[in-house]
Amino acid sequence: MAKVEKGRPGKPSERKPAKKESSAPQQLDQGSEESKFRPRLRDMYQQQVVPVLMKEFGYKNVMQVPKLERVVLNVGMGEAIQNVKLLESAVTELGTITGQKPVVTRAKKAIAGFKLRQGLPIGAKVTLRSRRMYEFFDRLVTLALPRIRDFRGVSPKAFDGRGNYTFGLKEQLIFPEIKYDEVASIHGMDITIVTTARTNDEGKALLKHLGMPFRT
Repeated sequence: MAKVEKGRPGKPSERKPAKKESSAPQQLDQGSEESKFRPRLRDMYQQQVVPVLMKEFGYKNVMQVPKLERVVLNVGMGEAIQNVKLLESAVTELGTITGQKPVVTRAKKAIAGFKLRQGLPIGAKVTLRSRRMYEFFDRLVTLALPRIRDFRGVSPKAFDGRGNYTFGLKEQLIFPEIKYDEVASIHGMDITIVTTARTNDEGKALLKHLGMPFRT
C-alpha cells in the first residue's frame, strides 16, 4: 500500500525538483539588442549612396551597385626581431583601434641579412567585415584622417584596377583611441579597402560618396 502524506489523503508523495534559473533569456536579450544596432554609415549607404550610384552609372538592378566588402589593416614590425614587446604593443593597439582581436603574421621565408627566420612573428593583421567594417570606416574618415597634420586628402591613384583601394598611415596616433603616453613605439600601417566594384572609377565613386577625402 502506498504511503499517504498527511493532509493529502489518497495521493502518493510527489516532489517536483526545483527549477534552476536559466541565463538564456538574458543572453537572447543581449543578442537581440546587438542585432538591432545598425551603423550610421550602412544606413547612409543604403538610403543615399545607392540611389546616387545607380543614377551615376546607370545600374538597372540594385545588386549591381558596388559596396564595401571588407577592410584589412596590416602592421609590419621589423623591430620585433630584436624586441618582442614592440609587437605585443602593436597587437594591443590594433585591437583597440578595430575592436577585434588581431592575427599575428609570421615570416614566410628566412632572410639571413635581416636575421629573419621562417615563422618568426613580424606583424599583425585584422580583417573587418559587416558592422565593424562600417564602424571603422566611419571613424577613419570622420575622426582619424582629419587629425593628420597638414592633411589635404588621400591619393586618388592608389586603386588596383579592380576597385580596391590601399593607402598607408605613418603613425597610429591619429586614432583617438590610442593614448600617447601608453605607446611603446610609433609605427605606421597599411589599410586596404576591398569593394565589389568592377572598375577603379566605380570604386572611387563609392568611397567618395561614403566620405573618403580624395585629393583634387
